[in-house]
Amino acid sequence: MKHHYCVAITGASGAIYGVRLIQELLAAGNRLSILISSSGFTVLKEELGLDWSGYEELTNKLLHTHFNAAPDELTYYADNNFFSPLASGSAAPDAMIVAPCSMGSLARIAAGLSGNLLERAADVMLKEGRPLLLLPRETPLSAIHLENMLKLARLGVRIIPPMPGFYGHPQSIDDIVNFVVGKVLDQLGIERNLFKRWGSDSAIQHFSFIKK
Repeated sequence: MKHHYCVAITGASGAIYGVRLIQELLAAGNRLSILISSSGFTVLKEELGLDWSGYEELTNKLLHTHFNAAPDELTYYADNNFFSPLASGSAAPDAMIVAPCSMGSLARIAAGLSGNLLERAADVMLKEGRPLLLLPRETPLSAIHLENMLKLARLGVRIIPPMPGFYGHPQSIDDIVNFVVGKVLDQLGIERNLFKRWGSDSAIQHFSFIKK
């Protein structure tokens, strides 16, 4: 069954998490709505060399080309497009993932602010009781950051910090990114085999080696 997911990319470091997640969700046969904050466009260009900024139609074309996706598989909505279906609970997606999630976006979501479509879409997920997953990317964390995350967690939001596990003995940055994205997919009930799970032969062998 094809599901509808919203993937949002904000201005925190770690844009690769959002991009890889989009790739995996599309590969699993899902329909996606994409949101990118103004700072998110900046980080995408700085970290990955992806210049997707522009008017809504242009960004849609760039995303369709990059992900080799058809228009009915992926749709980008500009941050000021409150006519988007994402702005209404009557058309809420099955789940929304903010990857990565800046502390500013997290704070505004926690406060119930809807200054742009990304914040409104997150607010819709909360009021409709739909899954909202946030990948907060910041270190160290202040008491304000922790209080905001606790507030959201108590509302049922899944807080998934990009903290890779090393028991699978990652060999590349891709392995580290895949571990985090795999954890997100686990929360959505999507199996993509992106990382070695604890208890697998390879993980046990590496752990035994370290223990010696």
